[in-house]
Amino acid sequence: MPVSTAIIGTGNIGTDLLIKIQEKSKTLAVAAFVGIDPGSDGLARARQLGIPTTSDGIEGLVAMDVFDDIEIVFDATSAGAHQHHDQVLRSHGKRIIDLTPAAIGPFTVPVVNGDANRNEANINMVTCGGQATIPIVAAVNSVAKVHYAEIVASIASKSAGPGTRANIDEFTETTSQAIESIGGATHGKAIIILNPAEPPMVMRDTVYCLCEGGHEAAIREAVEARVTEVQQYVPGYRLKQSVQFERLGSNQPLYIPEMDRQFTGMKVSVFLEVEGAGDYLPTYAGNLDIMTSAAVRAAESMAEGSFAP
Repeated sequence: MPVSTAIIGTGNIGTDLLIKIQEKSKTLAVAAFVGIDPGSDGLARARQLGIPTTSDGIEGLVAMDVFDDIEIVFDATSAGAHQHHDQVLRSHGKRIIDLTPAAIGPFTVPVVNGDANRNEANINMVTCGGQATIPIVAAVNSVAKVHYAEIVASIASKSAGPGTRANIDEFTETTSQAIESIGGATHGKAIIILNPAEPPMVMRDTVYCLCEGGHEAAIREAVEARVTEVQQYVPGYRLKQSVQFERLGSNQPLYIPEMDRQFTGMKVSVFLEVEGAGDYLPTYAGNLDIMTSAAVRAAESMAEGSFAP
């Protein structure tokens, strides 16, 4: 029997989660779809699919007949709302997958630290940039110590809703922290670019790692293997070109202002593209698709008892 889940938040992310689970997951089923706007497109779609809905928020969810059977709850609302949702849901013994910037639970990227976090009551899915780039930083760090990692996430302006635009600072801070705590870099930096190009561009991510030691072949193999792992749940995740290397010698060191030091060693550059699956969101919205895909994978892994792809 599929594990019963609920989704709180009926916007783009919540609705994409709904479609992904209902159409693709063999492990999960949506038992309740929860919002606060009775006229939202997401609630209308859920009703068409025959899924129980409520527009009374978390209180409405708790009052639903199906609530006792629900094991996992996705929260696709806001950081402020999640604080309250977490308290209510934990008091009822529910497990939570947080897609907001609240970060009450540990940062989780399924292919990197999913196994370590699969028994947590609440896990946080970091950011879209984090889900796309932290697997690469961690892969490089597994074979060559990463002292500095910088990521640049470029997304279509049309795929950045009000929530994304209001939380740019949280994006950079959260992603930078996770580059260090999950990716293993001594220092991490994140940059996001909203590109207004028409037609809208798919998500592009650039990862720069400054490493000590390591061999090019080993780094390239680790990165390519990690890309294959992520593709198991995000098929549109791919390398745009081969991994690039540059040696920085003592005759021309690179100064890193954030670390206030000069760096010598190896610079690794990885260029990625993330195309969405087009389940509910347009294919150019890979930034949103990788978040929902990672969240579904995390929930399936909780249900299966392992995060292995």
